Amino acid sequence: MSKTELIGSKLPNIPWEERPQDCNQVVWRSEKNPIITRDAVPDTNSIFNSAVVPFGDSFAGVFRCDNTARVMQLHAGVSQDGINWKIEAKRIQFRCTDNEIGHFVYGYDPRVCWLEDRYYVTWCNGYHGPTIGLGYTHDFKIFFQMENAFLPYNRNGVLFPRKINEKYAMLSRPSDTGHTPFGDIFYSESPDLIHWGHHRHVMSPAEGWQATKIGAGPTPIETSEGWLLIYHGVLTSCNGFVYSFGAALLDLERPWKVIYRTFPYLLNPREYYECVGDVPNVTFPCTALYDPPTGRMAIYYGGADTVTCLAFAQFDELIEFIKENSF
Repeated sequence: MSKTELIGSKLPNIPWEERPQDCNQVVWRSEKNPIITRDAVPDTNSIFNSAVVPFGDSFAGVFRCDNTARVMQLHAGVSQDGINWKIEAKRIQFRCTDNEIGHFVYGYDPRVCWLEDRYYVTWCNGYHGPTIGLGYTHDFKIFFQMENAFLPYNRNGVLFPRKINEKYAMLSRPSDTGHTPFGDIFYSESPDLIHWGHHRHVMSPAEGWQATKIGAGPTPIETSEGWLLIYHGVLTSCNGFVYSFGAALLDLERPWKVIYRTFPYLLNPREYYECVGDVPNVTFPCTALYDPPTGRMAIYYGGADTVTCLAFAQFDELIEFIKENSF
């Protein structure tokens, strides 16, 4: 088994289910799926592609809640166990000192990252097209909005959980105004979370399940051998896009250098709640919780752009799978 060290704080109350006896996959689904249904908040059409973090002795998160007018919005939520959630009925009202940036158009597909002394939120923000919104909170009650990280058009902005070479770091996926039929992952850094540069290419689409486009998923996880990145990949079938997810290991000091990357996917749409919904055939990861002492991992992902789901993995097994199935 892998001797790679998982770096981070212990999380003894991580959501967890043992792998079913009839399952031989490195990632397995929760028997409780979907853990958040599309109507868990009044007047919502769907709740999916959402971000969760440990918060004190419980959990908190930012959730994509598309309402019944089909406006894409962000809502805050809390949970004692990471499974049963109380999500606010009203969308987050970001406080922003610049009315032009703070004017709400839409917000979707959030990520949340504990960095230094606060929880930073990144999301796809509507500003003359999709770009990367950036804000923060201390308590998941009051949220502050900062400058957008990049020009339109961009999606899947994911912060690293610490500075790299004394700079803040982010992954993103430049895109277009619609359902982008292309997409590579890029790395950018900043001295202050406002001015971003030193852009570097990380990786491109490849064959099979990740042939059309790829995008960063949860906050990268630091290990002794590199940054563990779970990412989504898209295949264009005769019936449209199919979203699966895999993983890669990136260099610790130069994260634009890929050490390993999975050729097969880790999880793809198979269950009813992944194949049937507003957008069929989608598994879209946004969060990966982990407990270093046990190596347990809990991966939150959106199902069919409609519901929120949960899957599990063992860190050592996942690292071994990545190494043995790389290209």
